[in-house]
Amino acid sequence: MNDQRSAAGAPAAVAAVERAAAVAVPEAVPALGDAAGPARPKGRGAALAPIALVVAGGLSVQFGSAVAVLLMPRAGALGVVTLRLAVAALVLLVVCRPKLRGHSRADWGTVLAFGLAMGGMNTLFYQAADRIPLGAAVTLEVLGPLALSVFASRRLINVVWAGLALGGVVLLSGGGLDRLDPVGAAYALGAGVMWATYIVFSARTGRRFPQADGLALAMVVAALLSLPLGVIESGSKLLVPTTLGLGAAVALLSSVLPYTLELMALRRLPAPTFAILMSLEPAIAATAGFLILDQALTTTDALAIALVIGASMGAVRSQTRRAKPRERA
Repeated sequence: MNDQRSAAGAPAAVAAVERAAAVAVPEAVPALGDAAGPARPKGRGAALAPIALVVAGGLSVQFGSAVAVLLMPRAGALGVVTLRLAVAALVLLVVCRPKLRGHSRADWGTVLAFGLAMGGMNTLFYQAADRIPLGAAVTLEVLGPLALSVFASRRLINVVWAGLALGGVVLLSGGGLDRLDPVGAAYALGAGVMWATYIVFSARTGRRFPQADGLALAMVVAALLSLPLGVIESGSKLLVPTTLGLGAAVALLSSVLPYTLELMALRRLPAPTFAILMSLEPAIAATAGFLILDQALTTTDALAIALVIGASMGAVRSQTRRAKPRERA
């Protein structure tokens, strides 16, 4: 069992979803620096910076997942979700000190939806990981953002990269999708839907709230959603000092750090590129499992990793090529 959270966000994804409701939304999301006033730095480094944030977030969350594996027998799947989200919410509230005044109803509605998506994504995935192999669960979950990347994309090349990445994550499942517990598979697919929803509302939250204020408030919503479930399942086990310590480590590695990095990256990165980069998650998870949990990699696993890395490299090249004309302008 393991913990998977991946988060993405992008203005084009928001536009694609909201176009279905006949709502016009700007395609560009202001970067952190734009809100403060200074001009955005130019050059290849500026184009690669958000990509580095996504990769760093993926490394953090997947190695945090290895810690969650050690914690699950002590606290249960729902207990781990509760510890992770509750500790993350406390840390973000202390660090960000978000303002509660001056926000519109639409702002609060966005935060509420963002938090519900975050809590639902984590809860559903943990339930899936409790019933089916981790590789298959991650593969099914990642179908959500991959599908969103195709629907949101306006360029054929992004469909090609998404298809290549999808082939990789299917291989990484080990070909066992036909033997999965149907309830576990349904939970994983539900987690994928919530992941895609998270993408949309993460982008909207990034537009409406400065820095990570919206993330902190949404994390509180997610924690409150998961708290009664965790208490019912694990009760006083959640208060054991060693369990609390591991829960804090999982929260920092799998929630606070990656969510913050990705919230920053989504303000600068196009939707198709961001979503395809999320396909690196199964490969990073396999590496973390090999290094920390002694889970051996098969030849098929290695081929799958090569496919998703190839797709991600293609996405990176597309992003940097699109950045060059903007710099010349």
